[in-house]
Amino acid sequence: MTQKVAVLGTGKIGEALLSGMIRGGWTPADLLVTARRKERAGELRTRYGVTPVTNPEAAKTADTLILTVKPQDMGTLLDELAPHVPADRLVISGAAGIPTSFFEARLAAGTPVVRVMTNTPALVDEAMSVISAGSHATEAHLAHTEEIFGAVGKTLRVPESQQDACTALSGSGPAYFFYLVEAMTDAGILLGLPRDKAHELIVQSAIGAAVMLRDSGEHPVKLRENVTSPAGTTINAIRELENHGVRAALIAALEAARDRSRELASGNN
Repeated sequence: MTQKVAVLGTGKIGEALLSGMIRGGWTPADLLVTARRKERAGELRTRYGVTPVTNPEAAKTADTLILTVKPQDMGTLLDELAPHVPADRLVISGAAGIPTSFFEARLAAGTPVVRVMTNTPALVDEAMSVISAGSHATEAHLAHTEEIFGAVGKTLRVPESQQDACTALSGSGPAYFFYLVEAMTDAGILLGLPRDKAHELIVQSAIGAAVMLRDSGEHPVKLRENVTSPAGTTINAIRELENHGVRAALIAALEAARDRSRELASGNN
């Protein structure tokens, strides 16, 4: 890898990306980082051998800029970067809800921008990263972005108009599963199991179910039916889930997440 890549605002996701890129073949000498605190920048240098720089230095030096700051901080960061970013730099945004047009309006005319929504399983190389091109991003820019984010999981290209929906489904998605595991663990305790045993049962069941969904090629309805015997335990549980409107609640929850992503795009923090 000969291009220099800078991760700006290197938090947990940014660090996971750095770590994955190094495992994927990037040389630490070609990776730059910025962090709000000097102590944090020093930690990253010690841990990975990358070079801490200021945001303007990153803009002047790196071929690709990956912006991982919070959405509400993105405008301030762009104000700092804009005087220093040449139009041939690839700018990758990891900020939920902010469209590529927001960046294009603040950077030099023709700057290629790619929008990415990744998620926290990047920490264990199992991310789902959704990629959309801005007005000036080419196939080469998209391929380069896939190469970077492919180091920490799977990638999927979608039109930018679908990004808010993807944010609701996969960006926030891990939290829904953690919430479900939390509730099922509480149920296990109510049924008389120790917390550690309930947790182990549920986590392994979740892993097994996820692998079956990924590898079997079967529709989830078919997989569920395979577990659901007539007049058995599972159908009684499913009936209660339907009686309590769990399916409708999930749909409403994802719509709420999508709507919040749209609010962030409009600047309503």
